[in-house]
Amino acid sequence: MEKTWLRHYPPGVPEDVDWRRCPSLVAMAEEDFKRYAHRTAYLSMGTGLTYGEVDRLSRHFAAWLQGRGLAKGARVALMMPNVLQYPVCLFGALRAGCVVVNCNPLYTARELEHQLKDSGAEAIVILENFAGTLQQVIARTAVKQVVVTSIGEMLGAVKGRVVDFACRHVKKMVPAWSLPGAVTLRQALGEVSEQAFRPVPLVQEDLAFLQYTGGTTGISKGAMLSHGNIVANVTQAEAWLIPSVRREGELVVTALPLYHIFALTANCLTFLRFGAANLLIVNPRDIPGFVKDLGRHRFTVITGVNTLFNALLNNEDFARLDFSSLKITLGGGMAVQQPVAERWKQVTGKPLVQAYGLTETSPAVTIHPLDLAQFDGSIGLPISSTELSIRDDDGEEVSLGQVGEICVRGPQVTAGYWQRPDETAKVFHADAFLRTGDMGYVDQAGRVFLVDRKKDMILVSGFNVYPNEVEEVVAMHPGVNEVAAIGVPDERTGEAVKIFVVRKDPNLTAEEIIAHCRTQLTAYKVPHHVEFRADMPRTAVGKILRRALKETAS
Repeated sequence: MEKTWLRHYPPGVPEDVDWRRCPSLVAMAEEDFKRYAHRTAYLSMGTGLTYGEVDRLSRHFAAWLQGRGLAKGARVALMMPNVLQYPVCLFGALRAGCVVVNCNPLYTARELEHQLKDSGAEAIVILENFAGTLQQVIARTAVKQVVVTSIGEMLGAVKGRVVDFACRHVKKMVPAWSLPGAVTLRQALGEVSEQAFRPVPLVQEDLAFLQYTGGTTGISKGAMLSHGNIVANVTQAEAWLIPSVRREGELVVTALPLYHIFALTANCLTFLRFGAANLLIVNPRDIPGFVKDLGRHRFTVITGVNTLFNALLNNEDFARLDFSSLKITLGGGMAVQQPVAERWKQVTGKPLVQAYGLTETSPAVTIHPLDLAQFDGSIGLPISSTELSIRDDDGEEVSLGQVGEICVRGPQVTAGYWQRPDETAKVFHADAFLRTGDMGYVDQAGRVFLVDRKKDMILVSGFNVYPNEVEEVVAMHPGVNEVAAIGVPDERTGEAVKIFVVRKDPNLTAEEIIAHCRTQLTAYKVPHHVEFRADMPRTAVGKILRRALKETAS
């Protein structure tokens, strides 16, 4: 496909980036640790770590792993929310030459067992709140080294004790657990000296992460992301941000979990290049607490998903915050709905810019120019050194403006799935373009528009209905808080549209919603079924799980 988007790149953004300059993610991070040593890198609950402290502590943790016999290529699992320990252990594991396996702290025992066994993880760092889950499965895994940490462990002696006491005894957030041989992170860091660390030679082809997909279809698979994949994506994102972001001075709100590829690359890693501080939000689902945290800081960048932005906008105190320092709001992970983007601009005075990516692409594929004046619904332009192709079911490229499957080729694209050559073969065309599973199109200006997931498409009387379009129309109704659309069997039309709605107005009726949709949608797209719910099933980053809704649909 002709790269028509290059003509619309922001000034200063190159067609290609030199992603081979840094041999590894570790080499890149060490540059930043040295350059910004005295600046704050991560903030949590009023306590911060400087770049220099992350450098020193991660060296200690790397030395501890090496002392326990973990060699280059060994897998180390991390299972914790956004706490200061996460970046310390992340960079420590990478510096030891290990492969990081990110685990969702909310995994069930079955899900955790699958991921630990599939990855062959030999060590794990886990927050004590979830140690009971590990206890149930550890005997059936290869894990031999267990490090348990607490929410307060890096918050300072006094504050840490207060926070941990509240978690354990007041809020009862730490179920009883027993893991013989486990050590605390404080013990692990104290057992070795920085001098004990032995640097490990790393190249771009070496594996950095096994980043597991959500498992929304079939068994969860580990996308193999190399040091080169991540370095390339960080370099691509950095090039896009340079015209708008200053060195040493940005404060980035990190509410999405760092164990998820979006926040991991976009927040934790990319903004290291700018010497920025990451404000880590431990529990973004506590919206009132989250808003209080925001009120204590002059934040300049915030990333999130549509559901998170919507939840903030529905909090009265959020609108009272000072947004004068806010430069960039970046939405990804799911389609940003126009009503949410428009309300965000109205409340904050700043645009909500969309980006697009997936686990298998490290994740960024497209980003909208950051000087967006008005929300246009697009997910932006393909970033530097990235090729895009829109293809039909036969793998043939379609014309500009036609909907097809978005396919991607570039240095950020995974080589495949861990120990799954069959699954890897399914997602690549013969010319190495990755099938994303997302439907979209490219317009004459090179802007990419996301239509929906290919597997979520609803077929009504032979016509394609995309849930995103229906959801956006329903979300325009002032009485609607959240909505999700799926297809359900219908004797007459094959499938019919069903929507699930969380009401803002408790008196809202199904008839009112359907009447609203008839003014905005062609007849076959109008929902036939409406079900009201108190809440929606969600992924780790807050995306609504249509699959779970389908399983319970009546």
